[in-house]
Amino acid sequence: MPGPNEPMRLERIPAPVLEPGAALLDVAFSEVCGTDVHIHHGRLAGVPFPIIPGHVSVGTIRELPFPLDDVNGQPFAVGDLVTFLDVHGTCNRCYECLVTKQTTRCTRRRVYGITYGARDGLLGGWAQALWMRPGVHMLRLPDGLDAETFIGGGCGLVTAMHAVERAGLRLGQSVVVLGAGPVGQSALALAAIGGADPVIAIGAPSSRLAFARRMGATHVVDLDVPHVERVAFVRSLTGGRGADIVIEAAGVPDAVPQAMDLARDGGRVVVCGQYTDAGLTTIHPHAQVNRKHLEVFGCWGSDFSHLYRSVHVAAKHAQRVPWREMIGARFGLDQANEALKAVENREVTKAVIAP
Repeated sequence: MPGPNEPMRLERIPAPVLEPGAALLDVAFSEVCGTDVHIHHGRLAGVPFPIIPGHVSVGTIRELPFPLDDVNGQPFAVGDLVTFLDVHGTCNRCYECLVTKQTTRCTRRRVYGITYGARDGLLGGWAQALWMRPGVHMLRLPDGLDAETFIGGGCGLVTAMHAVERAGLRLGQSVVVLGAGPVGQSALALAAIGGADPVIAIGAPSSRLAFARRMGATHVVDLDVPHVERVAFVRSLTGGRGADIVIEAAGVPDAVPQAMDLARDGGRVVVCGQYTDAGLTTIHPHAQVNRKHLEVFGCWGSDFSHLYRSVHVAAKHAQRVPWREMIGARFGLDQANEALKAVENREVTKAVIAP
């Protein structure tokens, strides 16, 4: 990706010399997510163009010249099917890492496919091969989880895991998810797995809402329904109170105050859809936050614990939750421009690059 709004192009990038702790993967799939579209439109600061996009990927280990163990102390081997945490370089010595314990805010963190440039090497998944630099946290896919099922969840699944964790979901709580894209779909699935009831999806188009029911939504509401009627519907399902938890996964600024309206007094709102700057919105602090005694949480990025749990939850529930079917189209490297357009135009819920 040469720069904002410029067409994608194919280039040859030299293979790296592998140091101890490094590996080289043959890419099986790399996802095309909304963040890639935003990056292409120049809506994310600090992107060092040109870049190789693709921050969540899965592949097989092609080269592993030095011994390397996984988080469980088991050695990786050539041929292993793995994914990895796209965040790299978290320093473990700054204030955020050591004091506040929020490594996603480490100022030294780098992200594959986003904050590494193409001149840094094979550090994005839209490529035939991926360089696992020393210190990258790889994770072997367990038995029962194939590459397509994992990448069908992909970034959305890992982000949703963090969002549901921030929500502090408890058995029997009511959950509303605003947004029926990849993050919202996985948030619905995880809420249902976690014992939420009811689980309400608000979004569009109708095909995504139909899929939301398969992911675990007990009720769906189309965006064509006026907001005031959506609020009334949610209250009708929750004893007139509103939802215990509302997860904003829409990426539209106005979804944030709408989420506040949908939550009960003392409820919790998790904002995870505003990863790029989509603009401003207006809230009423007295009516929507203070008087409601509302809790509002941001959700930025993810760490290895979210990836680890996502992989194992997906493996356990792969037969019931149709993550694999979220993939609406597969594209070759020479079709990357078409892949971006398909996601931007919402022709598919999820697109993947299959080099």
